[in-house]
Parts: sequence; C-alpha cells; structure tokens
Amino acid sequence: MSGLMLAVLLTVAGANPDSLRAAYGKESVPTPKLPGTSLADTLDTGNPEVKVILYSDHTWRYVRDGKKISKNKVFTEDWNEVSTNPYRVAPEHLPDKVTLWIVDTLDSYCCPNKTQHSSLFGYRHGRRHQGIDLPYPTGTPVYATFDGKVRIAGWTGGYGNLVVLRHANGLETFYGHCSELKVKAGDWVHAGDVIALGGSTGRSSGPHLHFETRYKGYAFDPMWLIDFKTGELRHRLFTLRKRYFDANSRYVQEEDDEEVIAEGDEKDRIEAEKKAKEEAIARQKAAEAAMQYYVIKSGDTLSKIAAKYRTSVSTLCRLNGMTVNTKLQIGKRIRVK
Repeated sequence: MSGLMLAVLLTVAGANPDSLRAAYGKESVPTPKLPGTSLADTLDTGNPEVKVILYSDHTWRYVRDGKKISKNKVFTEDWNEVSTNPYRVAPEHLPDKVTLWIVDTLDSYCCPNKTQHSSLFGYRHGRRHQGIDLPYPTGTPVYATFDGKVRIAGWTGGYGNLVVLRHANGLETFYGHCSELKVKAGDWVHAGDVIALGGSTGRSSGPHLHFETRYKGYAFDPMWLIDFKTGELRHRLFTLRKRYFDANSRYVQEEDDEEVIAEGDEKDRIEAEKKAKEEAIARQKAAEAAMQYYVIKSGDTLSKIAAKYRTSVSTLCRLNGMTVNTKLQIGKRIRVK
C-alpha cells in the first residue's frame, strides 16, 4: 500500500498503523498473490465495476470486475480475435498526443521479465521490429503486465503462439513465441496472472519473449513504459505522442508533460481518499462477515461446540467473556469465530 493511501486510511480510521491493522486486518496487497494463498471471499463495493477480494491469509485487494468492465466500449469497439491490428486507423487520424493512466489505485502492474533485453525496438536487418525481445527459457511462466481482456490467444504467423491483451486505457500488450497458452480470447486477467509459457514458436531463432506495446494498432518502444533492468514501471501517467510511433524515436519527458503529471497526481490523491473510505467500510464488512455465531442447544458443551467449528475451548471463552466453568444456557447465542 502506498504511503499516501496508508496516510488517508489512518485519517479515515483515526488510528495508528497497529490499531488499523488490528481493526481491519493486514494491508492491501498487490498482485500476484504468492502460491498457496487461496481466495476466501469476494465483497461488493459501492461501485458495481469494483470488488474486494479477501484471501485466506487475511490480506485483501480491490480488483475490477472483468464481466462488468468488458461491457465498456474500449472492449467492444474494434474488437477482433484474429487480426493483430483491428483498428485500421490512418496515421493522419491519430491524435497528436494522448495522456494515459498506466496504473491507478485499481490497476496493477507486473514486469514481464526483469532482465537485459536481447533485441531492441526499431529497425533490425532492414525490417521494423515492433517490440523488444526478452530472454525467456521454454516453459517459464509469462505474466500479464497489466489488468485486461484477452483479445487474441492462438497461433499468429511469425509470432507463433501469441497472446494479445487489451487494457482499459486503450493500450494493447503482445506476448509472442509462447510454447503454451494458458488463456483464451475473452478471458479477463489481472496483472501477474500466468497467461502463457515461454518458448520459441513462429519466426524465432531461440527461446525468448517478444513483447510489444501498441495504441490504436501502432507500436511504440515498451522501454518508454518499463525499465526492464530494474523491473520498475517508469510512469503511472504517460503522454504518448504521435511521433513516438516512429521506430527511431526515444522517449524524453517534456516540460508540459510535467504539468500533466502534476494534475494527475492531484486527481490520484482525490481518488485515493475516496478509495480509502471504501476500503475502511469494506474491511468493517469483512470483519463482520467473518464472525460466526451458534445458538446453544440441549446437550451442548464447550468441547462439542469447539470441535464442530474446529476451534478451541479457550478461544470460545475468550470470544464470549466466559470460563470453562460457565453454565451454558439453552437458546443463548455465542460467537464461535
């Protein structure tokens, strides 16, 4: 959780970090979850497109509801599950610049592979290379970089086995030369989900991942967004200009971009405050939902009740302010979890 978000949560909850965690559980966690952590429950929020996911280790996070989001026009217009470029937008019809949120308080990010690239974006052997190549041994999991919907998942010419994800901001990411696909067209995925396995299918001289970033069908250098050496995302808010689609271009932040980023930070702060309030309410609901009660019946003992709910007698006593010698009253409701 960011420092800003935690500070806002503390303001909303009126508590220090320790008491906040005691009231609402562990902090929100990014994707992907560690292996072995299972989904415990899903809670609604005030926004039908957003859910709270609760995990078995008592962590939680906000996610977009793919079924709801998929109805937005970005996922319906110019949608084709075969063509790598369904837009067919002439260069003169592209905007001179477009400002895109790459991640916000809902969207996550996962680096495709923290490594030194083996081939850059640009011209290669007289041909335009639309993305970058990353060393990727066959069978290595390929992760979704951002949340999005699978547009293509299948054999696609020189790409071999290809996955194309479309994201809510209009960007698309390409993952080529995979040995095996783990998703199908129409699936909704979150950043960090395994979508394929690395390989060397299609026009490939050896195992590697061909990774592209595109907007309206036009490719631009992924390194403008991601530092593959460190695995870090370079920009939360990115101003993409028409000239960046030139294979010889390199991204350099300009002065007016800094103003846009400042405006974006303020919007993000306001959004963070709103999400913090929603989080506090969600945690309270989660805590209440986790509580379980039992009505005492004839013949019940603390030992029998504890065994039934896989807890201990000492825990039952602690939750209900009683002792092992307390007489149980038939019809009384006690808390068991």
